Amino acid sequence: MRIARFTPPKEVSASPLFGVVMGDEIEILSGDPLYAGIIKTGEKVSLDKVKLLAPVIPRSKVVCVGKNYADHAKEMDSAVPQQPVLFIKPNTSVIGPDDAIIWPSMSQKVDHEAELAIVIGKICKDVPKERVNDVIFGYTIANDVTARDLQKVDGQWSRAKGFDTFCPLGPWIETDIDPSDLAISASVDGELRQNDRTSSMIFDIPTIINFVSQVYTLLPGDVILTGTPAGVGVIPVGSKVSISIEKIGTLENRAVSHG
Repeated sequence: MRIARFTPPKEVSASPLFGVVMGDEIEILSGDPLYAGIIKTGEKVSLDKVKLLAPVIPRSKVVCVGKNYADHAKEMDSAVPQQPVLFIKPNTSVIGPDDAIIWPSMSQKVDHEAELAIVIGKICKDVPKERVNDVIFGYTIANDVTARDLQKVDGQWSRAKGFDTFCPLGPWIETDIDPSDLAISASVDGELRQNDRTSSMIFDIPTIINFVSQVYTLLPGDVILTGTPAGVGVIPVGSKVSISIEKIGTLENRAVSHG
């Protein structure tokens, strides 16, 4: 099932809604499915009449796993980690499909990072590996946008990865897929940059959720980014970055100048 959050035509609603994507239509849901469950209203709207938004706005946090593909660790001149490397993006960094990635005036090198994202559906702590599916609502696509020059200057990642607009999510949440071996890619203006499979992750989904939930209490709507393959690179101002994950779809955003 594909769950979208969207701005409908004004005659339908003045506020964003959630719905189930079915071909070229969206069936509207009653309330936020993370809290109310999947309650269909029977009302439908054409997909081409809405604007898709970030499918979830994390009320708490976006937890990210760094260096989770060996080839990416290598291209960053880093050793393969022995346990997941964690950092957090603020929820103010989240944007949706077709929203602009804004180059901050502080940076001269803004990179894309294609990632599979986990959306948490239940409050949880210390989740055993065999029970991780109980707390996952679904999966979406993320771009862990990074000011690479600032990352190197700071020696840590909070500023470089935390700017407003630096966490595109979308186009929807897929609730019924096996995430263990999906094709993942990123292109900039049609040029293929990243191309791998989620089976190349160093730490798999059960390991990630087990580890993360030992550090943080996870809340409904929290998002976990699972790392990026090799091939990260700059998103020039004016260019469009397209990230695709098999069985989910494609997330596209254009980079614009801060001014």
